[in-house]
Amino acid sequence: MLSLREQPSSCGLTTCRGFGRRLSFLVCNLLSLISSAAIALTPQFLIVLLLRVILGLGTKGSWMTGYILLTEMVGLEQRRLVGILYQMVISLGIVAMVMLAYFLPDWRWIQAVCAAPYALFLFYYWFVPESPRWLLSQNRISEALEITEKIAKENKQELSEKTTKSFEALTEEPGDSPSASLLDLFRTPNMRKHTFIFMFNWFCSALVYQGLIMRVGITEGNVYIDFLISGLVEFPAAFLILFTIERIGRRLPFATANFVAGASCFIAACIPESMYTLKTAVVCLGRLGITMAFEIVVFVNSELYPTFVRNLGVSVCSSLCDVGGILSPFILYRLAAVWVELPLIIFGAIAVVAGALVLLLPETRGVPLPETIDDIEFPNKKQNPEMEKLNHNAANSDVVV
Repeated sequence: MLSLREQPSSCGLTTCRGFGRRLSFLVCNLLSLISSAAIALTPQFLIVLLLRVILGLGTKGSWMTGYILLTEMVGLEQRRLVGILYQMVISLGIVAMVMLAYFLPDWRWIQAVCAAPYALFLFYYWFVPESPRWLLSQNRISEALEITEKIAKENKQELSEKTTKSFEALTEEPGDSPSASLLDLFRTPNMRKHTFIFMFNWFCSALVYQGLIMRVGITEGNVYIDFLISGLVEFPAAFLILFTIERIGRRLPFATANFVAGASCFIAACIPESMYTLKTAVVCLGRLGITMAFEIVVFVNSELYPTFVRNLGVSVCSSLCDVGGILSPFILYRLAAVWVELPLIIFGAIAVVAGALVLLLPETRGVPLPETIDDIEFPNKKQNPEMEKLNHNAANSDVVV
């Protein structure tokens, strides 16, 4: 079964930075609606495979673009809560999918039901504005100001004259072009280090997450119950993140989650199949750990890239998630034929390495979203006073950019 956190490839890679978050989100959902409905109707297997690829492109693109848009629309204090709630809905989807598969054993009906929500997303055209941060990164200051004024009006607030003038300061930082390039992710030392670390962590999260889900298919337990339990265990992960990331920070919980997932895989591999309940409990602990890592990597990745390259950076790094999802079943089923516990050993080793790499990242708790590459390369550099004032206002106000 394809994980709800795992979709092949990504269509948000170039469209979101070239045409904006809002248009990319709508186009990806339209693509998902058409392909998902067509899958339920087509009789040809090869056409189904082609449509599944298109569906993966649309779904991954809309999910990633939606997250980027949310991250850029909320203030510093609300960023963590919104990001985690956004991820928790995926856990609800996993539980719902179990129920759906149980009561609708025909895959075509399941596919038809899953296509329906995409039609609702198209109505977002009238409700979701473009990201002011993206507009500012494209030097479209008047449009960004207009959207921010509307947000202020909805929140029953008014923008001060100084805040209005500070919009111009956001585009006066030297050294960056509004047109993002793939080379921007590797050209400078810190950007390059962040990119490689996040690539590996996206790969690890998808590989281990998908592998632990599919492992229920090679055990003798009830697939529906095992999958339901593994879905329910994700909810405590979200609450643990909310409890720790503002008290402890991002980096330590992120690394610890990977270490817990890795250790659980090692321990589960040593437990005999006769102790089925204990083995399942340890695997579920691993699911909790890798779910925390999966949820944290999304918003930490977005917090460590400047605005003009943020969506490109997250899209490039998350593309390794697709590679992990593709390799996971081969590792699981091929190596299980050699020794049933060998995949768990490999998953555990990769998770431990991912956790160690996370410790090389900077802490992002309480740090405003970076606007330029200089903010990443020289984090201690004195910022423009107007920029600091705007970031301070954004952190303490419902009106943010």
